[in-house]
Amino acid sequence: MNFGIIKRTLGFILVFEGLFLAVPIITATVYWEKEFFDILLTMGLCFAVGGVCMIGKPKNQNIYAKEGFVIVALSWIVMSLFGALPFWFSGAIPSYIDALFETVSGFTTTGASVIPTGEALESMPKCLLMWRSFTHWVGGMGVLVFIMAFLPLSGARNMHLMRAESPGPSVGKLVPRVRQTAKILYVIYTVMTSIQFVLLLFGDMTVFEALNTAFATAGTGGFSLKGDSMASFSSYTQIVITVFMILFAVNFNSYFLLLRGRIKEAFSSEVRVFFVIVITAITLITINLQISEAYAYTTGEAIKHSAFSVASIISTTGFVTENFDLWPAFSKGILVLLMFVGACAGSTGGGVKVSRMMILYKGATREMKKMLHSRQITNVTMDKRVVEREVVQNTFAYLFAYILVFVASFLLICLDTQNLTENFTAVAATINNVGPGLGAVGPAGNFAFFSVGSKLVLIFDMLAGRLEIFPMLLLFSVQTWKK
Repeated sequence: MNFGIIKRTLGFILVFEGLFLAVPIITATVYWEKEFFDILLTMGLCFAVGGVCMIGKPKNQNIYAKEGFVIVALSWIVMSLFGALPFWFSGAIPSYIDALFETVSGFTTTGASVIPTGEALESMPKCLLMWRSFTHWVGGMGVLVFIMAFLPLSGARNMHLMRAESPGPSVGKLVPRVRQTAKILYVIYTVMTSIQFVLLLFGDMTVFEALNTAFATAGTGGFSLKGDSMASFSSYTQIVITVFMILFAVNFNSYFLLLRGRIKEAFSSEVRVFFVIVITAITLITINLQISEAYAYTTGEAIKHSAFSVASIISTTGFVTENFDLWPAFSKGILVLLMFVGACAGSTGGGVKVSRMMILYKGATREMKKMLHSRQITNVTMDKRVVEREVVQNTFAYLFAYILVFVASFLLICLDTQNLTENFTAVAATINNVGPGLGAVGPAGNFAFFSVGSKLVLIFDMLAGRLEIFPMLLLFSVQTWKK
């Protein structure tokens, strides 16, 4: 294990986090908020600790797969530990564990909150609300994907970091140089965020609200500024957010291919299946709401609310316009299933990912064919290309690890003796980086009532879900730390 390069890279991470804190500092300056000093103190600590970690250039500059996984996992943990300090120093969130929960939820783009909806949320200092939303934007594309554009590392070493952090069964380069790939991804990400920000200004949002909402939508995070999330905004604003939640849930490689004029490749089988799932879910929920006598929605309202909720859940954003916890069981069941499906690989969304679901389905059907025809040689294919055997094996290994972490987490928080539905959906909402679950953790609730132990389990789930399980699990392996 190359501890020198790990320490130095973590130093870079903290310095960049200090630079990220300039956003809430500017906000505090504009609104003359005293929390300016709490954020400034955190910035100073990031620079100081980061600077110390960067002292001395290690002789061995190599980053192999093992170092890549460790750097990614520790980077997200360290950023969260320091990112929680403004909430704690200011007293806005008195408990450090609660502040850490909120920050991890922000960076992992989960959107699960311990802050009660209503006055407690709406009265928070604007600079801290901005930091909450900005953590979504930073974590959406990936902390290290952004920093890779500036880290003085070779392409081969960068690739190990990118593979460890990027969501999906496999990671490829858009262009030969990894650093250039990172820049392309963030240019697309920034342009899309800017377009949504401008469109929201044409609605009923202020500049502050539009900027926070654009950050939260782009990262598919879901932290909102109001207790009712997006319910009190106009239909125009809700439609814009619906569209962009879906757009940010699409593989960003597709946008790069569209810009290159490679339209057929951009609409890959994963993207097509994703849109089929979205349209089918919207249709089924709309029909279910219309035939249910308990809901007086017009057809237009049913379509709008079902489309918003489906886009929010499958993209793992977590915004709401209606309390779907009060909807019929069939509609709630579809939304819970969408939590597990999640967005496309290579997007800012969470969940298992559509491409993994496709590989698992095709892998299972291949095995059934082999049972019937033992000598028949069949391959798993996507877009008329053979999926490498290693990718298929890794996908099934990921599924096993995912189930293992899910079951262990569920049993651990059941020690809190909460409702089984709340416990199950709390784990589902955090490990899939969705945000709201059902019951007390639903759209009208929060996660504050859980014990410290349960919150730590859910914090681990948020990090494990965002980093695709293995980087977090490898931290607990003895083999990882051997030389």
